[in-house]
Amino acid sequence: MANLKNLSERIKSVTSIQQVTKAMKMVAAAKVKKAQEKMEISRPYSKSTQDLICRILPQISVSDISLVEKRNVKNTGIIVITSDRGFAGSFNSSVIRLAEKEIEKLGKDSVQLFCLGKKASEYFSKRDFNVKESHFDFWKDMNYDTASNISSSFINSFENNEIDEVHVIYNRFRTLASQDLIIEKVLPVDFTADYNGTNYNYDYEPGQKEIVSTLIPKHINVQMWQQLLESYSSEEAARMVAMDNATENAKEIIKELKLEFNKARQAAITTEMLEIVGGAEALVD
Repeated sequence: MANLKNLSERIKSVTSIQQVTKAMKMVAAAKVKKAQEKMEISRPYSKSTQDLICRILPQISVSDISLVEKRNVKNTGIIVITSDRGFAGSFNSSVIRLAEKEIEKLGKDSVQLFCLGKKASEYFSKRDFNVKESHFDFWKDMNYDTASNISSSFINSFENNEIDEVHVIYNRFRTLASQDLIIEKVLPVDFTADYNGTNYNYDYEPGQKEIVSTLIPKHINVQMWQQLLESYSSEEAARMVAMDNATENAKEIIKELKLEFNKARQAAITTEMLEIVGGAEALVD
């Protein structure tokens, strides 16, 4: 009976865990949908801004626009985007592994890290990497201003010649079941290969250089906003898949435990019947 009681408690425990993982899966699914809606809203603005910059850049001298200045790369900034929480499969570990490979390739002393998310911040800080800035606990209330503040920090470092290039490593959302691990160059910006539209003869007010100088930082802000949304969508999608797998695993464990419980109960009944029959035979004798 003690074995039966133990099995019964284990079944209850795994059932409770299954209910939790199922609830976490539903919450993650709702968050993915919300983040996707925000991505769709921001894309037209990003595309229009990028097209306008690409249209104007070939017509002006960019020597005075610092954010497009290509330099001899001595110091590199790497933005590492992870989450604050776990339970998302290999979402965080894959980003961190790629970041470590890039740091090893570039040289640890020549890399400054901008860690977005508690997982990246804790990992690199504990291992004595050069973490210039860490941002976390912002995902719940994340908005465009969050992305703008983050962008301002690495733009200032670039303009002050503290770093010569900036790259970002993050998970780009593809489907609910898969994400693409991406590394992109953020600074200096290069739009030459991104525009295939027609160049029209527009009159610009104020001047073209002033427009481009104003739009490029805004475009970087929007790109960072989209990268954060992509990462957040990927995180919740990965968590949804992980919780779905956990729910299915719990289902299989419950099935096995119930089978074991039924076998143990049947064995106990059989033993009890044999004892009764044995006792009855002893009385007859």
